[in-house]
Amino acid sequence: MVKISKEAALQYHESGRPGKIEVKPTKAYRTQTDLSLAYSPGVAYPCLEIQENPDDAYKYTDKGNLVAVISNGTAVLGLGDIGALSGKPVMEGKGLLFKIYGGIDVFDIEVAEKDPEKFCEAVERIAPTFGGINLEDIKAPECFYIEDRLKKTLDIPVMHDDQHGTAIISAAGLKNAMEVIKKDIKKVKIVVNGAGAAAISCTKLYMAIGAQKENIVMLDSKGVISTERTDLNEQKKFFATSRTDIHTLAEAVKDADVFVGLSKGNVLSQDMVKSMAKDPVIFALANPVPEISYEDAMAARPDVLMSTGRTDYPNQINNVIGFPYIFRGALDVHAKAINEEMKLAAVHAIADLAKQPVPDVVNDVYKVNNLTFGRNYFIPKPVDPRLITEVSSAVAKAAIESGVARKNIEDWDEYKRSLSVMLGQETKLTQKLYATAAAHPQRVVFAEAVHPTMLKAAVQAKAEGICQPILLGNDEVITKLAASLDLSLDGIEIVNLRHPNEQERRERYARILTEKRQREGYTFQEANDKMFERNYFGMMMVETGEADAFITGLYTKYSNTIKVVNEVIGIRPEYKHFGTMHIINSPKGTYYIADTMVNENPDRETLLDLSKLVSTAVRFFNEKPVIAMISHSNFGSSTSDGALKVKETVAKMHELYPDLPIDGEMLLSFALDDELRDEQYPFNRLKGKKVNTLVFPNLTSARSSYKMLQMLGTDAEIIGPIQMGLNKPIHFIDFGASVRDVVNIVAVATIDAYVDKIKNKLSAIGK
Repeated sequence: MVKISKEAALQYHESGRPGKIEVKPTKAYRTQTDLSLAYSPGVAYPCLEIQENPDDAYKYTDKGNLVAVISNGTAVLGLGDIGALSGKPVMEGKGLLFKIYGGIDVFDIEVAEKDPEKFCEAVERIAPTFGGINLEDIKAPECFYIEDRLKKTLDIPVMHDDQHGTAIISAAGLKNAMEVIKKDIKKVKIVVNGAGAAAISCTKLYMAIGAQKENIVMLDSKGVISTERTDLNEQKKFFATSRTDIHTLAEAVKDADVFVGLSKGNVLSQDMVKSMAKDPVIFALANPVPEISYEDAMAARPDVLMSTGRTDYPNQINNVIGFPYIFRGALDVHAKAINEEMKLAAVHAIADLAKQPVPDVVNDVYKVNNLTFGRNYFIPKPVDPRLITEVSSAVAKAAIESGVARKNIEDWDEYKRSLSVMLGQETKLTQKLYATAAAHPQRVVFAEAVHPTMLKAAVQAKAEGICQPILLGNDEVITKLAASLDLSLDGIEIVNLRHPNEQERRERYARILTEKRQREGYTFQEANDKMFERNYFGMMMVETGEADAFITGLYTKYSNTIKVVNEVIGIRPEYKHFGTMHIINSPKGTYYIADTMVNENPDRETLLDLSKLVSTAVRFFNEKPVIAMISHSNFGSSTSDGALKVKETVAKMHELYPDLPIDGEMLLSFALDDELRDEQYPFNRLKGKKVNTLVFPNLTSARSSYKMLQMLGTDAEIIGPIQMGLNKPIHFIDFGASVRDVVNIVAVATIDAYVDKIKNKLSAIGK
């Protein structure tokens, strides 16, 4: 675990704008009309609608996406009773987690009141503001009373996360751990060290998934909680054991199957672990120091299944796996409560998710090759992007079925898609691409199938239904790689282009290429030698119609690929050049930029072709192009050759396409600020329009623009490069592309191939 210093933590919280959260407007506010709609007089209308129908608050306000994180600071993390104000950084941090993982807005509220009655009264009076309440860091036993009362008096979800968050995640982990070691949860002996809010809630939930009360022993700071003791509150009495032969932790854990620690560090010794049953399960959840370290537990018993609350060891039990998604599901159906059915639904959804193949992003974050369900992975990682769709939808469905939802969800697939869009895991554009490609899947050749990223992308693309992959490469190497990555190649064709069985095809391709390029010095032997190279062979598969599209670029320099594509595929006859485009999908809109890969310093003729190509490419994505030609100057303010090149290209485009909204040369700032552009240069042909297409004067500027966005980690999604102007659907990918990047291009390539087929059919009919 990275050591956090006091200085670094204070600097983090103090630097820039103090704190970790802020409030941002979600509606327009720049004009007087905007402000009149936002406040007086326009705001009166939704007020009256809500007065008539209180549920309309979900319709006209942020209530349906707003949670209060409320604490009195009596049990803050490992700091204890430090007071309401001192706990505010924790509550802000909780708000940050709600936002980044669940897309949920939070007001953190620190109540300086320890009396449970008065605390509840304060919460009840502010509750109309919120769609849900997350109680946080309130000490036991007061927390039990507070939560119970608020659940009875309020008609919105209330959950004390210290109790139920840990319970839900650890219950999912316990369920899966039992499956890994093949033990029946109804028969295992469970020792729970700790009897606070979290321990009580955890143990009750374990019973809800099958653990038997008579098999559970709970301990507090005074030892085993037994019926012999007279100092027990009601919560502890419920778990009091009638056994008289055990009093200490050492006696309790002997022959136990499961140890759950919710107490303090270093209380479980190696000797105690050695005394446990075969394949012991240890959840050492004290923070920051667990009841026993991971290293000590593994040294004592190599057969142990271990979980802690720490990020640097396997199977982290982290509340962030649960609470953002539980509240997300509850809010989305305007639930009146978070009930037991909803909590159990979350348990099962989390447990089931750990058994599914792990997304590439999770492996990348944790610097592992492949996580698979087993001893070292039976709880999903906190960064798993599927948590929001799987857990939230399970919770929402349970709320509807248990009768606490005010709103129904009809289309669950659409609901899951909307959740992915909310957190930027998907966008409407990528959804549309995938849906269109899945409706017309094509045969796509993957040139570098021996690369893990390319192989994962091929398997994922097939799973998405967007193509029928054809893998190029050594079949033995690909099969071994797939096995090591736990990928199924069922139904996927592998072509070993160097295998003797492919000799006839290599020679046939060589003859075709020789005939095509014989006036350019090609010989059959030269062409035949080239058919041992994956780019030549794969592109010939597309050229001959034995495949529909081709993906390459992870290994090969794009300059070499451009040479091959010119020789094998060629440029469409109406152009002399081809290029590539990237799509920037940002919160401010979708932008198309060119040329991002092919033409280093385009001359006037090349720039003209690129302008035509990008105009056609944008229409391919069902948008009307509004094109700004970018330069270092505005409308003739510079007479340098670079500026004149752009200016003359614009003039030629105006002559050829008088109705196309295109203008320049202009600075990027003027292209993207239509008000500034129209005010300063009212004659421009883009007046009153928002630019969505940017043509840059050279490769450096175009490539730098999208790479900067990529490296700055903005909310923009970047799709590309997308080829423009080739005779066949040949698509390149950037060196270092992720699995998702590749699959996005596969979707584009599939649509490209399908549209190409339609055009060819229409052309044949016309002839």
